[in-house]
Formats: sequence, structure tokens, C-alpha cells
Amino acid sequence: MPTSLEPALFDRVEDGLKDVIDPELGVNIVDLGLVYDLAWDDENDALIISMTLTSAGCPLTDVIEEQTAQSLDGIVERFRINWVWMPPWGPERITDDGRDMMRAIGFSI
Repeated sequence: MPTSLEPALFDRVEDGLKDVIDPELGVNIVDLGLVYDLAWDDENDALIISMTLTSAGCPLTDVIEEQTAQSLDGIVERFRINWVWMPPWGPERITDDGRDMMRAIGFSI
């Protein structure tokens, strides 16, 4: 059973993930609401990032994985992305900051 991250590490990981920009929308994956959960794996040696994408057919998962590796360098030694599709992502998951960012780049949300 995966275990939760301690609060200080959770904050560092979340801050790091704000450097991961969705290549199609130009907003970070945290403020888009794409990150569903952060937890340690069963052995407590790899971070499991449960996240989704704005569309299941997104061809840019490798770009997001590469950005994630760069953003977490020095924060965690190992991570794995667990791509999930349920519940499906919807615009209601976007944070207020994410909405401001999207408006700033021309989206009417």
C-alpha cells in the first residue's frame, strides 16, 4: 500500500512539478489539476505520481515525463508516473492560479 509523503516533501515535490508545463496548454500540470496523488511506492523508495492528461490521446507524455525528471532532480531519487484516466480530467480541476494563467495566454475560462 503506497504511503503518503510527509508535508514538507509534498510541498517541495508540488513546487517542483509546477515547472512541468503542459505542452499543449502552456500551464503547469499542478495548476491544471492533472496531478491526482503523490505517494511512496510499496518499498518507500520511489515516488508515485498519479496523474492524467487533458486528453487520453495526448502524444506528448514523453515530454511531460522528461520535464518531470528535470523538475524533481535533487528532490527525490526515483519516481514513476502512474497514468490514470478515472476520474477523467475536466476544467473544474484547474486551480484559481491556473485559470489566471490560462486567461493571460488568451483562453476564456
